[in-house]
Amino acid sequence: MAVCVLAAVCEGFDLQAAGVAAAGIVSEFKATPAQMGTFFSASTLGLFFGALVGGRLSDSMGRRRLLITSIALYGIFSILTARAWSIESLTVARLLTGLGLGGAFPTLIAIVNERSPSHRRRANVALVYSGMPFGGALVSLISLLTVSVHWRAIFIVGGFGPLILAAVMRGALREAPRPHRAASEPSGVLSEGLGPVTMKAGDFRAIFAEGRALATLFLWGSCFLGLLTVYLLLSWLPTLLVADGFTRMQAAGAQIGFNIGGAISALLLGELLAGRLRNCSVVATLAASPLLLFLISKAPGNFTLVVLITFALGGAILAAQGFFYAAAANLYPTSIRGVGAGATVAAGRLGSIVGPVLGGLLQAAGRGSSQIFSDILPLVILGSVMGMALLWRTDGRRESAR
Repeated sequence: MAVCVLAAVCEGFDLQAAGVAAAGIVSEFKATPAQMGTFFSASTLGLFFGALVGGRLSDSMGRRRLLITSIALYGIFSILTARAWSIESLTVARLLTGLGLGGAFPTLIAIVNERSPSHRRRANVALVYSGMPFGGALVSLISLLTVSVHWRAIFIVGGFGPLILAAVMRGALREAPRPHRAASEPSGVLSEGLGPVTMKAGDFRAIFAEGRALATLFLWGSCFLGLLTVYLLLSWLPTLLVADGFTRMQAAGAQIGFNIGGAISALLLGELLAGRLRNCSVVATLAASPLLLFLISKAPGNFTLVVLITFALGGAILAAQGFFYAAAANLYPTSIRGVGAGATVAAGRLGSIVGPVLGGLLQAAGRGSSQIFSDILPLVILGSVMGMALLWRTDGRRESAR
C-alpha cells in the first residue's frame, strides 16, 4: 500500500507540474495560449494511450513488472523534459512522459483491489487515489519556493523521485497472482441474465459483456467530464487568478488548497464507501461540485474566500474521482480488471486532454476567469448526473469475485 500511494503521488506531481511551471515556460519561450493548451494536453494524450495499452498488458504480463517499468520510464522522460529547448520540444517530451506513465494508475487500481480484504477494497482504492492530489500539492509547494525562471527544476525533481521509487518497488512490491477465471468465478458484478461469455484475460470486449455495458458507459462519461473539469482548473487556475489581480504566490496557494481539499475528501469518502453512508456521501459529493463551481464564478476578489471555495471545490471534484475509480475496480472481475480499469482511466484522460485545450480556447476568445467557470458549469452538472446514474446502476449489486 505504501509504495502504491507513493506511485500515485508521483503521477499527481507530474499531472500538475505543467500548470505550475506555466509562468516560467511562457516567459522563456513566449508561448501563445493555444501553444500552452497543446502543451498542457500533451502529457495526458500520452497517458490516454498508455492507460489503454498498459491496462491490457497488466492482465497478461503481470502488474508488478508493468508498474515498475511505467514509473521508471516516467522518471527518465521527466528529466528529459527539463532539457527542452523550445515549446515544441517541450510538448514532445511531455507526450513521451505521459506514454511512460500511462499504465501506472490502472495497474495501481488492480493491485490494490486484489490485495485488499473485501470490506476495504473501495476504501483502499480511494486511499491510493488520494496520493495524486497530495502530489499536486507538493509540486505547487515547490513552485512557491522557487522563482518561475527555474521551472526546469520542477521536472528534475519529478524525474529523480520516480527513479528512486522504481528501485524500491523491485524489492518491496510483490507480484499479484496471474489473472485467471476459475469455473466457479461469477462473471461480473452486473449479471442480468446474459449467459457466461468465455473471453481471454484482457479482452476489451468483455468489459461490455454480462450486463456491464450501461454501467461502463456511465462510468466513462463521469470520468471524462470530471477530469475535463479538474485539469482545466489545474492547468489554468493559477494563470486566471493572476490575471484577476492575485499574486503568483496567492494563485499557487489556491491551487495547493484545491489539492489538499481533494486529498482529504478522497480519504474521507473512501472510509464512507465502506460503511452505511456510502450512497449519501457520494450523492452529496456529486451535488456539491456544480454548486461550488457556481460560487467561485461569483466570488469577489477576496483571497481568503477564493481559497476556501477552491479547497471545497477540490474536495468535491477529486473525491468524486475516487468514487469512480473504486467503482471501476469493483465492476470488473479479475480476468479483465486491468483492461477495465485502463479503459476507465483512458476515458478520464480524454477529458484531461480536452479540458486544458478548452480553457486555452476560452481564454483566447477573451473570456475571463468568472466567465470560464460559468461556461463549464453545464458540463459539471451533466457529469454529476451521470455519476448518480452510475451509483443507481451499481447500488445493491454483488461485487465480482476476486
